[in-house]
Amino acid sequence: MRTTPPRDDLDLALTQSRRDFASIGHHPGRAYLDSAATAQRPAQVLDAERAFVERDYAAVHRGASEAVGAATEAFETARHKVAGFVGAAADEIVWTENATDAINVVALGLSDASTIAVDSALALRPGDEILVTEAEHHANLLPWQKLAARTGAVLRWAPVGPDGTWSIDGLRDAASDRTRLIAFAHVSNVTGLIAPVADVAELARSLGAMTLLDACQSVPHLPVDLGALGVDFAAFSGHKMLGPTGIGALYGRAELLNALPPARTGGSTITTVTMTDAEFLPAPQRFEAGTQPVSQAVGLGAAVDYLDGWGMDRIHAHETELAGLLTEAVAGIPGVRLIGPPPGAPRAAIVSVDVEGVHAHDVGQFLDSRGVSVRVGHHCAQPLHRALGISASTRASAYLYTTPGEVDRFGAALAEVRAFFGADR
Repeated sequence: MRTTPPRDDLDLALTQSRRDFASIGHHPGRAYLDSAATAQRPAQVLDAERAFVERDYAAVHRGASEAVGAATEAFETARHKVAGFVGAAADEIVWTENATDAINVVALGLSDASTIAVDSALALRPGDEILVTEAEHHANLLPWQKLAARTGAVLRWAPVGPDGTWSIDGLRDAASDRTRLIAFAHVSNVTGLIAPVADVAELARSLGAMTLLDACQSVPHLPVDLGALGVDFAAFSGHKMLGPTGIGALYGRAELLNALPPARTGGSTITTVTMTDAEFLPAPQRFEAGTQPVSQAVGLGAAVDYLDGWGMDRIHAHETELAGLLTEAVAGIPGVRLIGPPPGAPRAAIVSVDVEGVHAHDVGQFLDSRGVSVRVGHHCAQPLHRALGISASTRASAYLYTTPGEVDRFGAALAEVRAFFGADR
């Protein structure tokens, strides 16, 4: 059983860590509550990437020089670090541009399996079903729309309720014996709902379906063991977990990755090429065509080191407290609608709101004038917002460097919004 670290232990870690983030020092009057969009980077990550570029930068997996060997070792060491961080083997982690790219690698691979390698066990056939939820980020919806159109499969979804959340019962009702893939987010980037991953994986197995987990908002914030969760594929991004932009990761069970046709082909992916055919390397190299994101991988490895140093249990405990403070702050403001689980229910440290009589963009600008940085818009989840009857919302999201005082500032500023715009009359 996990235990919650003592409060003074969390306070000490928080105080020490905030010194590592130059952005916090440069903007002492700003509360950065937009980490669900992109996280700040600590000095340790910046230093690791800079040191690699200055000292050991070279092409990887190309040639036999000492320089190439050193660069390749750093590149693959980062892969091992990230794999261990999420409970995977190194050959189950594929470097991608970001999580969106990782999801597309799977969707395009399944498309090729269905239209080129039609004898593949991964092939989708007309009438097969792809199941998602109405709460998905566009990155975990649009690729499946395209895959369905290409293969004749049917896209189905579990609806959200009045609070924007979906349930395992709703997912079961939307599933059928034709379901071949269930794709869903571990943590919603709008509602903060933490999905019952084990239950979904069990449902998929009972149907003979694959699972793809959008882990963008969970890997940076929760202890995650993808192998133990039982999902077949997962995607996450470096920039949301203190790492660089331009790199993400695709997790896949080894046997599935090696059966999946590579979405992009070219240098570094092959064993043999003739003028009419090619044979591909095993995963992960079969998916990493062209020049790899070498320094970014090193930076992401350093981000994992930093998160491990903090401790994911400790981060989760800190953010659980912040989630409670965020929902309590919002729930007490007249005319402000909380989206997602109610106060007291489990959720991530992500809170989205709809302010009666004030557009989300105006809310965001007002908060910014009070030194609180948040996200406004549909958060790449238009179907979810449409189901809620709104076009946009205002989202505050916390991370390991967020303080309870910054959450208090958010709540105090949000409480002023309707009066400032005359919407309380």
